Amino acid sequence: MGAYKYLEEMWRKKQSDVMRFLARLRNWEFRQLPAVHRCSRPTRPDKARKVGYKAKQGYCIYRVRVKRGDRKKRVAKGIVYGKPTNQGINKWKSVRNLRSIAEERVGRKCGSLRVLNSYWVAQDAVHKWYEVVMVDPFHSVIRNDPRINWICKPVMKHRELRGLTAAGRKARGLLKKGKRATKLRPSARAVYRRHSLMRLRRYR
Repeated sequence: MGAYKYLEEMWRKKQSDVMRFLARLRNWEFRQLPAVHRCSRPTRPDKARKVGYKAKQGYCIYRVRVKRGDRKKRVAKGIVYGKPTNQGINKWKSVRNLRSIAEERVGRKCGSLRVLNSYWVAQDAVHKWYEVVMVDPFHSVIRNDPRINWICKPVMKHRELRGLTAAGRKARGLLKKGKRATKLRPSARAVYRRHSLMRLRRYR
């Protein structure tokens, strides 16, 4: 087995003494750092490579902190001017997963970089931390690499905001195929529009 296999096996056994100790140290360290910050290297090199990271110019890793649990409705003084059904503040569930939200935050922060993918690194009672693989689309090493230069196209701007990353596609339900996804493809909104449209096929 290579080194990456051993690393992968260690991360699988998160309840082992070593990993619990490391997790405790990492959580303390991450709590002191800003919500979005650049890392010098990935915390999980094996996982980073699986999701597309390469240790060469043009690639960088950002670590993002996201609050766990439900999303709180942002209204002044907790007052919702509307019908009683919408008056809740605290118990609103997020439509997307926290990993997708983490990708969005770093994508907004670093507008000139492209979000490639992300993975979980740590969590405590209040926060989850994700590391996001970012790519510089204007770096000559990236532009000249046929394996990754698809991300330089203008249509790939802010993939994370449009649900095109792996976490976003999962949130849209696109991991399902066939008969389970008849109301999800190409997107839930497109299917709704297609079913709502009245087609009178005869010439009138």
